[in-house]
Amino acid sequence: MSEIVDRKLIQELSEREEKTLQENTPKSAKLFQRAKETLVKGVPSSYQMREPYPIYYSRGKGSRIWDVDGREISDFHNAFGCMVQGHANPIIAAAVKKRIDLGSQFGLPTEDSIVVAEHLKRSFRLPRWRFVNSGSEATMDAIRIARGSTGRDTIMKIFGSYHGHHDYVMVAIGVADFKDRGPRNDYRSVPYGAGIPQGVADMTIAVPFNDADVMEQRIERLAAEGRKPACVIMEAAMMNLGVVLPEPGYLQRVREITRKHGIVLIFDEVKTGICTAAGGAVERYGVVPDMVTLAKALAGGLPSGAIGMTEEVAEIVAAGKVYQVGTYNGNPLCMAAARASIEEVMTPEAYKHLDSINDQLIAKCNAICEKHDFPGYTVGISSKGCVNFATGKITDYESFIQHQDVALCMLAWLYNFNRGVIMAPGREEEWTLSVAHNQEDVARYVGAFEELVRDVSPGLLVTKSASQLG
Repeated sequence: MSEIVDRKLIQELSEREEKTLQENTPKSAKLFQRAKETLVKGVPSSYQMREPYPIYYSRGKGSRIWDVDGREISDFHNAFGCMVQGHANPIIAAAVKKRIDLGSQFGLPTEDSIVVAEHLKRSFRLPRWRFVNSGSEATMDAIRIARGSTGRDTIMKIFGSYHGHHDYVMVAIGVADFKDRGPRNDYRSVPYGAGIPQGVADMTIAVPFNDADVMEQRIERLAAEGRKPACVIMEAAMMNLGVVLPEPGYLQRVREITRKHGIVLIFDEVKTGICTAAGGAVERYGVVPDMVTLAKALAGGLPSGAIGMTEEVAEIVAAGKVYQVGTYNGNPLCMAAARASIEEVMTPEAYKHLDSINDQLIAKCNAICEKHDFPGYTVGISSKGCVNFATGKITDYESFIQHQDVALCMLAWLYNFNRGVIMAPGREEEWTLSVAHNQEDVARYVGAFEELVRDVSPGLLVTKSASQLG
């Protein structure tokens, strides 16, 4: 892994910033002592953990959230991108309040589910839809449907991508020692944590992002072994390493390869769907897969997801050969929120606003890198973006490991938090915007970033400007 800044300086700055954080969050520290008596590690999910203790939050409004110590924070975390509509959006809140008085759950269909499906059909150019409750459910059901449709068991994914927490995709997300991944054209199927049988992991084959040649070669080898994949599940723009965009022509090649081999192509748009355009990456890049999975931002903070399908793929569900089920699927509250979001919040004007804010962040952060001759560069798409602390261009997991300074990413999180900005942690270091973000939020983010760059510049181990990396 590349090192941009001297480790000693990063350690010193990290200790300073952590001390500041702890001085400003005594109520969170106290709450953690209570929480760890019942919650494992004091949190509902491992992705909420933080050492020595997590920060607890009390409320949110628009682009801001407040922690239990009363600090007002510009939210660039946005629940890993769920809250593109902004916190406590009044339109969505009114729709949910109206709906709850009419009944919150039936386990039976309502009209709003039809309306939402009609909108998604137009936006994502796929005719058939089903609803679920999370991104993990969406990808899990999509893979099962693809397997049922093709009669095959093997699946293919991108090394380094996250597609939820069910066994078949908790594979080849990351490795403790990158040398253990195997060669580029033959990545190993490494389980992501304990509890995943190796026999299950072996049914998932990983290939690098932005390399259609390796994908096709691997598919042909699998076919020769009698293991042709049922599906390729992938993010059209990779969102688990900051933001990694597809190289020109890559998605088109993937579409051609999967069609040629009769493989179901699934675009996991849990992070790009709704957030980057009404039709997500399908709209942005013009490539239509066989299936799309949605969640996160679909219902404005309520737990909902969706699966879009071609008529051909949907037939296996319609015929009752694959069971796609769930008591809370199409929950009335979630469908009311999703309908209000699609029809009244995520308008063309809203997407223009997101693009404008994102463009400003990109331009201002690049200018800071140039000013300090700092080896970083930005990547962005609508409401998503990041600064790569990198000595080379990142196009996949392998180049991420080679070029990204993860320790610097972790230090950036501390700098942001202590200056009133919350980000997703670690290698998820990316900003996620909402329609409520404004110029004050931009100024906070840019100000924190410039302080970081200024403070680490004396310890630079390499000198390469953003223009040399883009």
